[in-house]
Amino acid sequence: MIEIVKVIALKAVGDSALWLRFSDGQEGARDCSDILAQGGPMVEPLRDPAMFRRAFLSFGVPSWPNGFDLDAINLHMEMAKAGALKRVAAAQQTVFLNARTG
Repeated sequence: MIEIVKVIALKAVGDSALWLRFSDGQEGARDCSDILAQGGPMVEPLRDPAMFRRAFLSFGVPSWPNGFDLDAINLHMEMAKAGALKRVAAAQQTVFLNARTG
């Protein structure tokens, strides 16, 4: 069964990684260098670290100004399979969400 999750927070880490917090209370970092290495017209601009760091959330999906985005469900599944996710304590989630909305 596929779990429906969204990304609720992200931060670019370095030149090619994203720290992601998902709606199910798990978080972790995803090195995107494999995606950048594949290239292609949408990925090519993201090889510039300044452009990569312009990542933002659009409807729960990591996105960039050039229109490229990453599927949140696939990211979650890949990161879970790789053991790259950890559950955040409920108190930490509340503090984080209050800081964003407060």
